[in-house]
Amino acid sequence: MDRGKESLRKELSLLNLVIIGISGAVGTGALFSSAGMASNAGPALVISWILGGIFYFFIGLTYVELSINFPEAGGPARYPLYSHGKVTNVINAFSSLIWYLFVPPIEALAVVYGLNFFTNNLLINSQGIPTTLGGIIGVIIMLLFVPFNYYSVKFFGKSTTVIGIIKLILYLAVGLGFILLFTHLQNLTAYGGFAPFGFLGIFSAIPLAMFAFGGIRVLPDYAEETKDYKTLDKAIIYTVIGQTLFYILFSLAFVLSIDWNKISITPGNWADLSNIPGNPFISIASTYNVSSLLILTVIIGIIGPFVTGYIYVGGGMRVLFAMARSKLITEKMKELNEYSVPFWALIVFVVIGALVSYLSAPIPTIYGLIEDSVVAGYIAFAASPVSLTSLKREGKIKEIIPGTDIISPLAFIFASLIIFWSGWPSVPYSVLLLTVASVIFSVIYKIKENIVNSLWYIGYIAFLLFMTYIGGVGALSIINFYFSSLIVAIISLIFYFLGVESRIRER
Repeated sequence: MDRGKESLRKELSLLNLVIIGISGAVGTGALFSSAGMASNAGPALVISWILGGIFYFFIGLTYVELSINFPEAGGPARYPLYSHGKVTNVINAFSSLIWYLFVPPIEALAVVYGLNFFTNNLLINSQGIPTTLGGIIGVIIMLLFVPFNYYSVKFFGKSTTVIGIIKLILYLAVGLGFILLFTHLQNLTAYGGFAPFGFLGIFSAIPLAMFAFGGIRVLPDYAEETKDYKTLDKAIIYTVIGQTLFYILFSLAFVLSIDWNKISITPGNWADLSNIPGNPFISIASTYNVSSLLILTVIIGIIGPFVTGYIYVGGGMRVLFAMARSKLITEKMKELNEYSVPFWALIVFVVIGALVSYLSAPIPTIYGLIEDSVVAGYIAFAASPVSLTSLKREGKIKEIIPGTDIISPLAFIFASLIIFWSGWPSVPYSVLLLTVASVIFSVIYKIKENIVNSLWYIGYIAFLLFMTYIGGVGALSIINFYFSSLIVAIISLIFYFLGVESRIRER
């Protein structure tokens, strides 16, 4: 591992990691994804969350093994460097970076949705799109993420543990409060049954869930600053289980609390739920005469995404730090301040994040941004199972977790399906951003080593782009959803083994 003269402090405990993981994950996804998922799946969104948790658990186990063998800051942005070289690494690293660049602005925008409750729609218009003032407030909130990441990682860990525990208690209170006070059991079966859109709806809803399952992606980025990196396995597993339970709670709370007439939607018109203006939970709570729960809902609508936002800034700046170590970007990103924090990586990440998401996103809404970030994130995720198996074949994995030889190809297939199910135009938009960034920086830094070893990854992304165009979630929908999903699963497995065979081999 090329660490140069940088010295990051090992300050994070297992408790710190678990709270960072769960409180970092349970934010906008819990509040917004349930409404978007219900519009696709109806009450069966609960199944979508459970399947999402299973998919993510498999992907998470590959990160467990890689992170305890390569405990580096921003490690997931470097694993492919060891297995397939620089060209694969630059594609993977920029996929990770794009994922991270979208998440904090999404959370900042969610905070704006919460604040909009007090402004009589001055920040978010009736179509759910930020006004100019809302966009400005969002940028200010992005800047407020900086102080939480400027000081030492010990400060970050302790403050996040305290705030995160309070946040999770509030989320638990709101979720249970909705179920206990607002339950309409008929919503589970009366309007088209439990799964009104069948398996098509259940699977189509999963990408929105996969945005929320982001907690374990952050933890390997802090591996180098963990007191005992061998606790990462427990932290990642506890995080997946904890966040899944929260999402199931909030999905039930959302479906059961819907009073169709009060929110001015035709009873049983599930597709319209994603059009609820503002934060869906705040909108629903506002229709009931329970002021205490409404206040709590507004509080979590502001605090929850804020905490998630600054946690993801921490992960994103460490990705920039890792990319500088790999010589993919300027080494300025490796410079540490007096608190052993990558200062320039922090500043640059926050500035670029605001610009990319508020100026470049074609659909400036929560749901559009979520779908775009999911695609980039899972293109990055997909490289990890291949890297893990490749490094095992070369004898570079010393700490081995039983069963990952079977888990890795399944994790790769799951990541591929999530990308595919994200649909058109999210896939081409994210691939375009990834291509532009990879090409520009490859030219600037003359990155061309091991290009042959990267052809499988380039072909894999092109294949998914093509399937998204012709498949059941695409622009043409030539092939039905189920058959096109099967094709993606089978061909992805071929790309998995092709990727393993394309590894750098020791002579």
